[in-house]
Amino acid sequence: MKKFRLMALMAMLVMVAGASAQVNLGIKGGVNMSNYYGDELNEKNVKIGFHVGLAAEYEFVPGSALQTGLFFTTKGLKTEDTDWNAEYSENLMYLQLPVHYAYKMDVTPGTRLVFHGGPYIAYGVGGSRKASVGNINAEWDVDNIFGDGLVQYKPFDAGLGLGVGAEFGPILFDLGWDMGLVNISRTSNGDIKNQNAYLSVGYKF
Repeated sequence: MKKFRLMALMAMLVMVAGASAQVNLGIKGGVNMSNYYGDELNEKNVKIGFHVGLAAEYEFVPGSALQTGLFFTTKGLKTEDTDWNAEYSENLMYLQLPVHYAYKMDVTPGTRLVFHGGPYIAYGVGGSRKASVGNINAEWDVDNIFGDGLVQYKPFDAGLGLGVGAEFGPILFDLGWDMGLVNISRTSNGDIKNQNAYLSVGYKF
């Protein structure tokens, strides 16, 4: 009898959780500010980029949710030498899938603060290198920044992300940071990892 009561209680809890769960889809996009970090890399200059994609959220209990989605995002590096009037940049394009736990705190009716964090995985799909010295400009092929060569990068990336945002009904604002944990360099002594801060605006359907 005790086992039956325990099983009945567990079933009721599962039903309540399922009934209270919500799945929301939406779109998000915004501005990226990225650079690499690792050996002998300049972290003072940032490359401006963007991200856009579909977002999904599973709110399994009130105030707690899993956030994911599929995003096209740009990362990379930008450096400048004012003495030589020189500039160099790398633009890396990824498809990125985050999986974050989100805690939501009600502020006023229809307005919530959101704190979220978790891992992400990404795969490089293209990019480019650009350099300029004075009035001389050059751009490398957009298709071969990822590959097996020593001057190419490994396409797979993964890391951790943190963020804080706000929900105003269906409108979303988000400020976050992704820290890469995978060395994408092909050289034996290289240590290059992505880092990216972003500002997003979104809409939940």
